[in-house]
Amino acid sequence: MFSFNNPFGACPKCTGLGVFKKLDPDMIIPNRNLSIMEGAIKASGWNNLDEGTIAYMYFKGISDKYKIPLDIPVRDMTDEQINLFLYGTNGEKMKLVRKTDYGESRFETDFEGVIHNLERRYSETTSDYSRADIESCMSEEDCPECHGKRLRPESLAVTVGGKNIAELCDMSVTAAYEFIDGLKLSEKESIIGERIIKEIKSRLGFLKSVGLEYLTLSRSAGTLSGGESQRIRLATQIGSSLVGVLYILDEPSIGLHQRDNDKLIATLKRLRDLGNTLIVVEHDEDTMRSADHVVDIGPGPGIHGGEVVAQGTVEDIMSNPRSITGKYLSGELKIPVPEKRRKGSGKKLTVVGARQNNLKGVTVEIPLGTFTAVTGVSGSGKSSLVNEIIYKELAGRLNRAKLHAGKFDDMLGVENLDKVINIDQSPIGRTPRSNPATYTGVFNDIRSLFAETAEAKMKGYTSSRFSFNVRGGRCEACQGDGIIKIEMHFLPDVYVPCDVCHGKRFNRETLDVRFKGKSIYDVLEMTVEEGMEFFKNHDKIYRRLKTLFDVGLGYIKIGQPATTLSGGEAQRVKLATELSKRATGRTLYILDEPTTGLHSADVHKLIEVLQRLCDNGNSIVVIEHNLDVIKTADYIIDMGPEGGDKGGTVVVCGTPEKVAKCEKSYTGRYLRRYL
Repeated sequence: MFSFNNPFGACPKCTGLGVFKKLDPDMIIPNRNLSIMEGAIKASGWNNLDEGTIAYMYFKGISDKYKIPLDIPVRDMTDEQINLFLYGTNGEKMKLVRKTDYGESRFETDFEGVIHNLERRYSETTSDYSRADIESCMSEEDCPECHGKRLRPESLAVTVGGKNIAELCDMSVTAAYEFIDGLKLSEKESIIGERIIKEIKSRLGFLKSVGLEYLTLSRSAGTLSGGESQRIRLATQIGSSLVGVLYILDEPSIGLHQRDNDKLIATLKRLRDLGNTLIVVEHDEDTMRSADHVVDIGPGPGIHGGEVVAQGTVEDIMSNPRSITGKYLSGELKIPVPEKRRKGSGKKLTVVGARQNNLKGVTVEIPLGTFTAVTGVSGSGKSSLVNEIIYKELAGRLNRAKLHAGKFDDMLGVENLDKVINIDQSPIGRTPRSNPATYTGVFNDIRSLFAETAEAKMKGYTSSRFSFNVRGGRCEACQGDGIIKIEMHFLPDVYVPCDVCHGKRFNRETLDVRFKGKSIYDVLEMTVEEGMEFFKNHDKIYRRLKTLFDVGLGYIKIGQPATTLSGGEAQRVKLATELSKRATGRTLYILDEPTTGLHSADVHKLIEVLQRLCDNGNSIVVIEHNLDVIKTADYIIDMGPEGGDKGGTVVVCGTPEKVAKCEKSYTGRYLRRYL
C-alpha cells in the first residue's frame, strides 16, 4: 500500500509516476526574439516555412485573416495572437492557398493549432523517432491529483510522527536520520518499531558514511551521477556485512570533493577490515597512498603500455625510476601553479537569481577571457548552475538549440559571446563508422591526398572513392563497416570480421591506390604518432594530428572506432577538434569534470590544452574537484557550504589564493597545501 510500484498504493491518475509529460509553449517557441518566418516555432513538422509547405500555408492563412505580420519578433505579439498559432482558430474558417508543382488550390478550413496537432500526432504515432521528436517540446509537470507524491490518498493519510511516507522520502539522508532518531513513540509503538527503526538508521548511516548525506531519498535514479550510483551500491554492500568477498571498484572517487573522498577511503578500509579484498582502479593520489598494495601499469598509454611497471607499497612505486605514477607521487614531476592569473577581457557573464534545484537565488559573475573553475562539495549546486542554467540558456540563445534552461531571473553579458560549446565525455559517435579521423575532419584531407595521386587520377577516382560511407570504394559485403553483425536473437549480437575485405572496409581496387607505399586502410591503422611522422610534409593534416597528440592521444589509431574510446578519450578528441579551429575569442567552453579517468600525466596535458584555448581569448568554465586543475584556474566560484538543502549558495569567489584563505570554504582548506 505504500509502494508507488504497486497498483494498491499507486495514484490511479498517474499510475505512480507522479508526473505527466505536457507540451510546453516555451519549448515550442524557445526564442521569442525571432519572428515566425525566422523559425521561432521549433516544433516537429512546423519548422519548415518554405513556400508550398503545410506550415507556410496555415501561418500565411492566419496572417491574412487576423492581420498578424509574420516578420515581427514573437515577443511583440499579443498573447491572443500567439495563441492562434499554438491553439488554433477555434473552429473559425480562413481562406488558404496551397501551391504545388501542379498549380495552386484554394479552400476554406479552420486550424487546429500547433499544440493540438502535436498532441494528436503523439497519441496516434507508433514511431519511436516521431514520439522522441515531439517529446523534445514537452516538459514534465506534477500530477494534478497526487501533486507529484505518486501515492493514492489513502496511503498518504497514514502518518508517523506527523509525516506521511512521501514527506519522509522528500527529506535528505541527514534530515531523515534526525527525524527517525527523534521520534517520540509510546511503549507499544516502541516494541513494534524497534527493529525497523534500527534497520532504517543503520542504512541511512551507511549512505552518510560514503558522503551521500545530501541526497533526498526520493531522488530518481536517472538523475544520479555515475559516482553517486556507485557509492549507493557500495553503501548497500557495507550493510550486507559479508566476509571473504572480492570487491572491484572502477574509480569510486569520480565526482567527489576531497572532503567526501576522505569518507569514502574510510568506508573502503572498513570493508577491508571486515575480512574482504578490494581492487580499486583509481587515479586519485589519496586513494593510492591509503592502499596496502599498488600495481602500476604502463609505462605509457595504448601501444606504449600493457606492462606491470612496478608493484608493492607506495614507497616501492615512488622509488621505481620507470614509474610515471611514482614520479608524480614523489613530487619529482608536478603540475606547476601559474606565475600570474589572467585578468580577463574586462567583460562578464552574469547570472541573476539562479533558483534551479537547491540554488538559493544566487547571482554569479563569470569574468570572460579567463579559466574559471566552479568548485564545492558533491551536491552543492555546481551542475545546476553550470549545466542546467548557463549552458542550456546560452545554447538556446547562441546555438538555437531546443533546450529548456533551469530557473533564474536574468542573464547579462550574452552579447559578448558568439557560441557555447559543451565538451563532455559522451561518445563521439555510436557506431564503428565514427572515429577520430572523421570527427576531427582530418579524414577529408587524407582522402583528398589519395585522390591527388597519379594512380587515382588515372583511374578517375575522386576523394569520395576513399570513404567507407559511400558506394564505390567501400566493400559492399559489409557496407564499409569492416565487421558483420550476427543477430543472436535472445543473446547479445556478435560481431565478426567481414570475410570479403577481412576488416579492411574497402574493396580491392581502392586498396590498390597507394600514397608513399601505404593504402587508405594502412593510414587508418596508424597511430596518431606514426601519422604525424608520415604526413610531416603535409601541413594541414600534420597540424590536426598534432592537436590530437597535444591532448595526450598520440597512441590511438587514426581510424579507431568511436565505440572503443573511453569517455576521457572521447572528450580529448573533442578538445583537439576545437583546438584546430580558428579562434574567434568569443567562445565559452563548458567542461564537467574533464579529469575523470585521467592519470596525473594526462591531467598535466589537459591543463596545458585548456590554457591554450584561454590564451586565444576564449572563456572556459570547468566543474572540477581535482585540486591540480583548481590551482591553475584564474578564477574560482566555490559553491556550498554543504550539499543538498545546506548548499546552493556561493561561499567565496576569486583567485585560488583568495579562496585558500577563506575559512568557510572546504575547497580552500584542501587547496592551501597545493599552493
